Amino acid sequence: MTKQKFSTRKSLTNLIETYFEQVPGDLKSKGEKPEPPTVSGLALFLGFNSKEDFDTYELKGRFASAVKRARFTVMAYYESRLHYPAPTGAMFALKSMGWYEKAAKKHRKVSSIKVQLIETGPEPASSEKEVVQ
Repeated sequence: MTKQKFSTRKSLTNLIETYFEQVPGDLKSKGEKPEPPTVSGLALFLGFNSKEDFDTYELKGRFASAVKRARFTVMAYYESRLHYPAPTGAMFALKSMGWYEKAAKKHRKVSSIKVQLIETGPEPASSEKEVVQ
């Protein structure tokens, strides 16, 4: 695992806040194309060298709850992008973060259907020669 830039929960939360305030092209700045916050950008900013180290720390680290909240903040950004035209990139990002689509309607599962033939009609022709024109 990597040596991070933090040793206390407060120093970690301060770094996380700094990352979200300093994302290049912040949404509040004028004239710059906004650059979204990302999990990879956050992990690099916090001193992790890989996504795996970041994920492991989020699961087992001393301050895992702060890291989970930071990831949730990134997800909230992408969720807000779903209300913009062409949200495909945001949808992809959210799916890669564990979101999934639910079916709009739940269909009832039918286990068996009873079919009763009342009338069968004429016998099918065995060849084209039997077909009357």
